[in-house]
Amino acid sequence: MSRAKLCVIVNMGSGRKAGDDIAERLRERLRDQVAQLDIRRVEKGSDLVDLARQAVEDGADVIVSAGGDGTQAAIASAIAGTDVAMAVIPGGTFNYFARDLGWETVDEALRLFDAPRLRHVHVGEVNGLIFLNNISLGAYPEVLKRRESIYRRWGRSRIAAYWSAIVALWSLRHPLRLTVEAEGQRHEFTTALAFVAKSAYQLEIFGLEGADCIRDGHLALLVARARRPAPLVRAALRLAFGKSARYADFDLVCADSMRIEAVPAHEYVAHDGEKTWMDSPFEVRVRHDALKVLVPAQDAVQDGA
Repeated sequence: MSRAKLCVIVNMGSGRKAGDDIAERLRERLRDQVAQLDIRRVEKGSDLVDLARQAVEDGADVIVSAGGDGTQAAIASAIAGTDVAMAVIPGGTFNYFARDLGWETVDEALRLFDAPRLRHVHVGEVNGLIFLNNISLGAYPEVLKRRESIYRRWGRSRIAAYWSAIVALWSLRHPLRLTVEAEGQRHEFTTALAFVAKSAYQLEIFGLEGADCIRDGHLALLVARARRPAPLVRAALRLAFGKSARYADFDLVCADSMRIEAVPAHEYVAHDGEKTWMDSPFEVRVRHDALKVLVPAQDAVQDGA
């Protein structure tokens, strides 16, 4: 660390908007520990990828990413496959990627600088876009659209996020028709919601199957058996209370890569809390060990988190 050049990127719009406090805490913690420290505050999430790429070009050894899951995924997309390491500081609402790595608060994250080591982590990719937790089709992109209006009115919180999910699911009108090709097999689904998971932690906290699949280095596609609002809302409530009916609620496909064709073909794809218009087919794959992440020394194993 004493010879390292660190670039800290802080998303000022993440979570409860504590960016200034996080930036100052990182400055205090790191300024006497590293060879060079550059702290950059970002107001617009759309600037994150370019800023991270510029930091790579400027010779940064480590990019410290402070923000929510969308921030972490944007910065990971700029450095995956390079020699630059990433340090994850949770600053969002859910912080699933940080929690999957083993910490949930800024205080816990700062401890990784005491004796940092590298962990090589698998990432997911859909049509060239990197994701760290999941991508989803169908109902969940609608949830994100509803969530922003509810956040503007009531503020950012997990309760507001869950309420936005119920409102969006209940207003769902048309299911998706999916054709999935994976591991030499073809699957046909009609569903209100499908998502490809890369986070074993996220599946476990919601009581869903597929965590073992992810720990074995694969992706887990979960397709809701519900096609209409009422049964999908009931399944969502079971998830929220940790009472998912697992096999009754979702079908599982486990694979390293998969091709997903959707009707309608032009769809919002939700990815790590963000959303992007994409055209079917969706080519989804694991990029093994593509991301170097700093973790506390005792956690530095090659487990593809």
